Amino acid sequence: MTVSEKIVADLVANNVQFVTTVPCKQLAGVIDAVDKSPDIYHIPSNKEDEGMGLCAGAYMGGKRPAIIMQNTAIGVTINTLVTLTQYYRMPLPMLISYRGELREPVACQVEMAVHTKALLNQLNIPTYHFHKESDVDEFDEILKYTFMCNKPVAILTDASFWGGYGE
Repeated sequence: MTVSEKIVADLVANNVQFVTTVPCKQLAGVIDAVDKSPDIYHIPSNKEDEGMGLCAGAYMGGKRPAIIMQNTAIGVTINTLVTLTQYYRMPLPMLISYRGELREPVACQVEMAVHTKALLNQLNIPTYHFHKESDVDEFDEILKYTFMCNKPVAILTDASFWGGYGE
């Protein structure tokens, strides 16, 4: 089973029925796997904060949601995370590609990487960082945690987790 297949299997096993995604080269495999799953209703989003709004609607409609996105948009999601997701105690697993670390080929990605963890920490959002493929074994427990405590949870997945930047 590939990492992407394991992620989708864990989403399905934890009754996640709605997933929204924002395009990302690193996350393309898992986005494709989500899209192919008959157990998940997949709606692509144009922007991360829009996706969080869709997840809130799904949650209020009785579905367990998740969002798949890049860390470079954490800044634009802060208001939505605080005034919607956290205020209403919505569980929201956020699978996030963590761009901007060592060997990053795009210079502008580095600046948001410097701030991502600090912003999530400031918002009191539990954050996990996947560096190697075997870290995916924790995904099931992280999903159980977010739905048990009704909190958003960030899972940062760096380039090494996905097999590098494709040099």
